[in-house]
Amino acid sequence: MTDSAIKKYLNERIPRYTSYPTAPHFSAAVGPLSYRDWLRAVPNDARLSLYLHVPFCETLCWYCGCHTSITRHRPPVEKYVASLEREIDHVASLIGGKRVLHVHFGGGTPAIVGPDLFIGLMARLRDRFAIEPGTEVAIEIDPRRLQPEMAVALKQGGVTRASLGVQSFELPVQEAVSRIQSIETTRACADLLRDAGIRDLNVDLLYGLPHETAASCETTVADVLTLEPARISVFGYAHVPSMMKHQRVIDEAALPGSQERLLQEQTIGEALVRAGYQRIGLDHYALPDDPMAVALRAGRLRRNFQGYTDDPADALVGLGASAIGRLPQGYVQNAAGIKEYGERIEAGQLATVRGVAITPEDDLRGDIIMRLMCDLRADVPDALRRHGFEAGWLDAELAGLRPLIADGLARIEDGVITVPEESRNLVRRVASQFDAYLDPAAGRHAVAV
Repeated sequence: MTDSAIKKYLNERIPRYTSYPTAPHFSAAVGPLSYRDWLRAVPNDARLSLYLHVPFCETLCWYCGCHTSITRHRPPVEKYVASLEREIDHVASLIGGKRVLHVHFGGGTPAIVGPDLFIGLMARLRDRFAIEPGTEVAIEIDPRRLQPEMAVALKQGGVTRASLGVQSFELPVQEAVSRIQSIETTRACADLLRDAGIRDLNVDLLYGLPHETAASCETTVADVLTLEPARISVFGYAHVPSMMKHQRVIDEAALPGSQERLLQEQTIGEALVRAGYQRIGLDHYALPDDPMAVALRAGRLRRNFQGYTDDPADALVGLGASAIGRLPQGYVQNAAGIKEYGERIEAGQLATVRGVAITPEDDLRGDIIMRLMCDLRADVPDALRRHGFEAGWLDAELAGLRPLIADGLARIEDGVITVPEESRNLVRRVASQFDAYLDPAAGRHAVAV
């Protein structure tokens, strides 16, 4: 792929394809009554994944794109956890007792709930669902906030994997996004977790931040490698101040341009591959013996709102403000505001405010997009057969790939699409060819790299 071809696509705004249809196409046409019926219809032998959202942080990081609220006080957190417990009870009354394969706590900073409330939440989940020994329980951690007693409580609650937010260790970058965090602080957090018995650690990095350079990215990677994480995620910073008002504080003049962003992404990836990590899809890396790398080699890798996963569950149940769930019938999302979420739960309702029902065609297109995003390969004729569509149903989409093929983003033979390794970071652009809802002019998505 030539440099001119790369430049052609760098600034296009493309979904991250953590779902299909993507979240901007959710609507109020799917609400609590739809969700109730969908939950009741989930088969008894279905395997579940649980996502719990805790939307609180002690301080605001200016790059943040998550639904979160800033507090240093206990009462708002305690009130929220009480609502979360009521939602668990309500949802479990409709779908409870089923086998759970994966539990994920996201945020915000989920550990802000503290030892007692966290252990109580896990006990409640175990009482309402069939969470077996060995089930992966993962949590996102702010290394600046973890206390020794909380690390112990995480282990007691059953946590098996923790993701440490790093983003960058370069001080000018940290100052520009209001997140000061040294390698020493991060290492102390990793040591606390491992001493407590939580051995599997992930690290999250961002490129494209203000004042970030390829050289600073390489320095950050060198520090991260001393932590010996099993997995590393590498996301491009999405600057969308129209949607995230706090991002307006960031000096746009300090943001790297598209070519520099590409160089940063490539620099990080090359450094991780040299260190022995395997590339996972678009933006993850894992050690070869990690379950995610094993899933990739076995063709079982999947992608959802938490990124890439080896979780094979049949349904994802989202709990908490803004949480998204995925059932066989479609996607649902809770009220994003903590106040509205709490009021709905206290009224005895499900907190669902929007979603989308999935059609057979959505399933087909989502399957192709998923395989491209995970495997850099999609067998379109096979997908058509499996989903019951006639050969030729997607001929227009395949024909539309011709300019991308000419530019080196993809290859096609007998209907099998492959994305060359050198075009991996533009796989979203190839996948978007099968997105029937995409409006490139809307400008609501992150740039391609």
